[in-house]
Amino acid sequence: MKRLLEDIKTGNFSHIYLLYGEESYLRLQYRDRLKQALVPEGDTMNYHYFEGKDVNPGEIIDLAETMPFFADRRVIVLENTGLFKKASEQLTKYLEEPSPTAYFVFVEKEVDKRGKLFKQIKEKGVPVEFGVQDEATLKKWILVQLKRENKKIAEPVLNYFLGKTGTDMENIYRELEKVFCYTMGRDVITEADIDAICVRQVSNQIFEMVESIAKRNQKQALSLYYDLLTLKEPPMRILFLIGRQFNLLLQVKELKKKGYDNKKIAEKTGLHTFVVGKYASQAARFEKEELKKSLIACVEADENVKTGRMSDTLSVELLIIQCSR
Repeated sequence: MKRLLEDIKTGNFSHIYLLYGEESYLRLQYRDRLKQALVPEGDTMNYHYFEGKDVNPGEIIDLAETMPFFADRRVIVLENTGLFKKASEQLTKYLEEPSPTAYFVFVEKEVDKRGKLFKQIKEKGVPVEFGVQDEATLKKWILVQLKRENKKIAEPVLNYFLGKTGTDMENIYRELEKVFCYTMGRDVITEADIDAICVRQVSNQIFEMVESIAKRNQKQALSLYYDLLTLKEPPMRILFLIGRQFNLLLQVKELKKKGYDNKKIAEKTGLHTFVVGKYASQAARFEKEELKKSLIACVEADENVKTGRMSDTLSVELLIIQCSR
């Protein structure tokens, strides 16, 4: 990313950029910043945008070979094309030595780093990966947004907010905007504000569902399941998330038993530090054998659906009843 920022600042651009990775907010932010730096405002003659998997490599090459109209560059942005999973030999070969007036910006969520096209861009251009941001980076970014709006938040409330929103920056940004509007006229954001305005993520509802199972509150656990179904969440995805939750709880429980602190547990499990405490607390409600049996029950529920013995909706419902009995 350092090279990308330097290029935008100095105006010394590479002919090929690849912006990729899971963090869509950053990926799209830098796509727009790069476009603004490459294309003069109002120049629609020398800017071309393509999206989707039906991109014609021959058409792209013809455009790249066309001299720009009263400008130094012809900029071609290609987004979500799938070219980095099934590369075009024609385009890959062309990018060995593209037209000196053509500038390419590829924007993809996923790429195959073993592919010829990725290797070509790594050699000839600038690939920039935007992965999921760590806890410290997210907090720093949120605090910048708060300062811009003259808002304040205590550390525990910030952790609570992140626990609600998850780590997707686009979702965090949307929820922050809602919180800012809701707290207009006040400068301090509280947990009550977050509860009142922030949308619960599916992962949070799964956490609450497993919490209800731990408390043997079968009615509440089933109510949360029916809520997810009403929101059109696929039963098999719910099953996957329940299984993932039990697996994480088992890992956290065993690591806590070995004396690991929250930071070390976060490193080993892939959880963020600010949620490890919640997971440790929930794990303490279960015996180790209970968690193992619940994981086996998840595998059996999955098998029942895949072998046709039971519908997906019923299979997950019976799993919740069995685990919360």
